[in-house]
Amino acid sequence: MKTTKLLTAILVMQILLFCGQWFGNTPARASQGIPDAGAQRADILDQLRSVNDKLDKLTSVMTDGSLQVHVVKSDDNARK
Repeated sequence: MKTTKLLTAILVMQILLFCGQWFGNTPARASQGIPDAGAQRADILDQLRSVNDKLDKLTSVMTDGSLQVHVVKSDDNARK
């Protein structure tokens, strides 16, 4: 008699566990963990365009002759 009640209780708990897994919600982290590769590539391309624009400005400053460099002797070189 005790064994039958115990086995019935175990069977009911296993059925409840199975139903919970079968009909339960999927974890939210699975859908949030997938990155959007297209958006990442678009961001990278925008950043590369920005860097290229900045490099073009630097190159134009260096090539048109408007950049002036002044060399100043430091005190360390004068002491030696």
